[in-house]
Amino acid sequence: MGRWVKPEVYPLMAAMSFVTGMCLFQLTRNVILNPDVRINKAHRTTAVLENEEEGWKYREHNLRKFLRTRPPEVMPSVNRFFSEDK
Repeated sequence: MGRWVKPEVYPLMAAMSFVTGMCLFQLTRNVILNPDVRINKAHRTTAVLENEEEGWKYREHNLRKFLRTRPPEVMPSVNRFFSEDK
């Protein structure tokens, strides 16, 4: 790297790299899989696409299916600690 990179900067660089990667992942996912994005010239000519099945598959992805079975808690141990009566 250079002289300006100090060890205190590494966590910031890691966080920014992670966020940039997440943004690139989402943009790539939308361009490739989103049924509303029309790259093909034949699809661009149609005003309304009849693709409800494709839209449903895009919306109901595997992460959403997995999270649907999980309890809606960010930190279950902290929730249990503060919800118990002492």
